[in-house]
Amino acid sequence: MIAKIQELLEEVEKLKASNLEEVEALRIKYLSKKGSLNALMADFRNVPAEMKKEVGMKLNDLKAKAQEKIAALKEVVDTQDCGTDELDLTRTAYPVSLGTRHPLTIVKNEIVDIFSRLGFTLAEGPEIEDDWHVFSALNFPPEHPARDMQDTFFIEKDPDILLRTHTSSIQVRTMERQKPPIRVICPGRVFRNEAISYRAHCIFHQIEGLYIDEGVSFADMKQSLLYFAKEVFGEQAVIRMRPSYFPFTEPSAESCNLCGGKGCNVCKGTGWLEIMGCGMVDPNVLKANNIDPEKYSGFAFGMGIERIAMLKYGVKDLRLYFENDVRFLHQFDEAL
Repeated sequence: MIAKIQELLEEVEKLKASNLEEVEALRIKYLSKKGSLNALMADFRNVPAEMKKEVGMKLNDLKAKAQEKIAALKEVVDTQDCGTDELDLTRTAYPVSLGTRHPLTIVKNEIVDIFSRLGFTLAEGPEIEDDWHVFSALNFPPEHPARDMQDTFFIEKDPDILLRTHTSSIQVRTMERQKPPIRVICPGRVFRNEAISYRAHCIFHQIEGLYIDEGVSFADMKQSLLYFAKEVFGEQAVIRMRPSYFPFTEPSAESCNLCGGKGCNVCKGTGWLEIMGCGMVDPNVLKANNIDPEKYSGFAFGMGIERIAMLKYGVKDLRLYFENDVRFLHQFDEAL
């Protein structure tokens, strides 16, 4: 696998193009869903566990260099193609201000990059889901309150079709098509029928992770999440884990400092903000997805991207993320 990556890297470094059509052809060849890079990503699941970290880092480096190379070729071709005949003399002389990535996108990309260094691969799934993938396969009993209309948006009053309330549904789809070892990170937009306030919204973004293999322990989970916290918030970061309940993990925990422990309106004076639910995958979930709980164990975690961004950037009102106020968004120009 490493040899294939090195060979493709050398090939990418020698790429040339004389026009935009050739640049697009190169992009499709290397970066599209059916491209060479995506094929290597698909083979990543076959890499031995002890080599996943090294191979994952090399794959990420290859992807970044391929994107940079093709972007550089496009810029060169654009410059060559720009003649005086194509100048728009009616265009305003005032400088046009450039946009920036949304803070939630910045944070999401950072989280994905951190866990990719731990060997997690990216997985995605549909926003409109069915009851099995959102609830039943995750050990939610029929009477669980999360199924109630007060929490869930159903499609055309069909109790089996709904807007996903968490990205755990992606984990179920991964377990259906892939046998352990499984190590995936699942970002996406989710929906819950909640009142909008500075602490909550009916639309928000989650990233969930799942790791299943032989001999996975609670200590593995805690160390992974501590590594994540220190990567995002710095070496001084600390986490606190407290018992909690989730139908799909047993035991369960919450990992929860916006005000530095002093207390504020967001943390309700406690000095801690809960950002993540986590726990060991319940054996019933493994059974429901045809994975032997006697042989395999695993942990799962889920975090709200908005909460992480609140902690990282000191944002104290979650509604700001959805208002599209350019004055707010331009504060994140330097975060790119």
